[in-house]
Amino acid sequence: MTRTLPPSSGQSSSPAPTRGQSPPIPSVSRWVGLGAAGCAVVGGILAVAAGPLLALAAIGVLVLVGLFAAAVYRPVFATYAYLVTLPIIAGINRGNLIPLLRPNEALLVVLLAGALVGGYLRWCRGERVALRLNQLDIPLGLFLLMSTAWPLLSMILRGHTPLTSDLAAVLPVCKLVAIYLLVRFTVSTEGQLVRCFRLIIWPGAVVAVIAILQTLHFGPVVSVLQAVWTPDSNAAALAERGTTTLGSPLATGDYLVICLTLVICCGMRGLLERRERLALGVVLGAGVLATGQFSTWISAVVAGGFILWRFSTLRRGSLRFLWLVPVALAVGAPALIGRLQGFGEFGVPRSWIGRWSNLSTFYLPRFGFINVLLGVSPNSVLPAPERWRDVIYLESGYLDLLWIGGIPLLAAFGWLSVVVLRRTGKLIAQSDGPSGGQPGALSVAASALWVSWWFVIILTVLDPHLTFRGSGDLIFVLMGMTTGRLSVQRH
Repeated sequence: MTRTLPPSSGQSSSPAPTRGQSPPIPSVSRWVGLGAAGCAVVGGILAVAAGPLLALAAIGVLVLVGLFAAAVYRPVFATYAYLVTLPIIAGINRGNLIPLLRPNEALLVVLLAGALVGGYLRWCRGERVALRLNQLDIPLGLFLLMSTAWPLLSMILRGHTPLTSDLAAVLPVCKLVAIYLLVRFTVSTEGQLVRCFRLIIWPGAVVAVIAILQTLHFGPVVSVLQAVWTPDSNAAALAERGTTTLGSPLATGDYLVICLTLVICCGMRGLLERRERLALGVVLGAGVLATGQFSTWISAVVAGGFILWRFSTLRRGSLRFLWLVPVALAVGAPALIGRLQGFGEFGVPRSWIGRWSNLSTFYLPRFGFINVLLGVSPNSVLPAPERWRDVIYLESGYLDLLWIGGIPLLAAFGWLSVVVLRRTGKLIAQSDGPSGGQPGALSVAASALWVSWWFVIILTVLDPHLTFRGSGDLIFVLMGMTTGRLSVQRH
């Protein structure tokens, strides 16, 4: 047992500052200031001696070292840093700034390493984390195995040698599970959960503004996106849909729908102020329209329907906010009108006709009995035979699951979905009960995950929404929140 000694028993204490004197500077703040000054000096010397590119690279390394140290000092900082940067850097192509990696993947590796070192140092000091097997862990672990090890083993059993592209194709699910574990073991208080919500929602609002400006043909935004995030696209194509910094209108739409769901759920529990909710609701709603994606608009309708069906308090007060709908429509009108004009002669979007052509020509003929049972390949991206495009994507989520892992992966996804919906439904019911057994922030995370998982189940008919960049990360972040240390402490 540790014993706290009084200040007079061998421990020196700093005297209180008198009038006119400044309080003593904490040692941590002093070291942070010295580190920032040192980075500035080193960057200036390198810029003069070796040129700006090397200087930027050196400053980037120093920033990563600083983030690593901050994650060691406070492991929850790793979650904060990843969330606030996620929608901004996740869309930068692999190898564009960092060889072989996307910037958010490199950042996640650094932050995970710092959080692990920080957790180990705390364990050495005697701190213990309540580790308890959650009912979500086994189905999630099975889903991880069926998404990674099983597709590679299936290829070997069928006499095929996995290629480098096949090995790379199994990494996204590993990244998502790593994010889940990071959030689960670092976020431990309700205040930290609320801070995480804001670090998700406000960067999402920034992405929504980018989508709006992009579809309004705002030149500086389009130029920056073309230079850094989508260098292979032309300006005219970029202005048609809100690809934003996530590099995809589908990923952007899912991200904004989840952020909008979080705003609504936070409003139900009084975690956000009324003006903050209204401003975020207008911006995010307009951003959803500015993505120019029919599947995004469908997911928004599905999410809104499940919210109104599940939460009776919102049904009673929803009429007061109908005036927000025309405001969001007016802001997102350019992308909406442009997409409605793209309907083909069959009454469906022209892109959906091309999607069916790809499925019927390149994918469905390969779904024989053995391939449906065992899967085809971990990599569902095929090289295109035409010159006007490089690759072909499998734009059907459930067929994508069958392509990657066959019936075992599809069954694992089904089991995971059942467990997620049951657990979140139980948390919501406990918070809605007469005793109000769950804290507000934990109930918000459960409600947002419940709604998000439902629209993932429904929209996976069209696209593999669970693994989209940015939005897939958010779904696994919400999973980590609902099974994290705060949930363990409450049970």
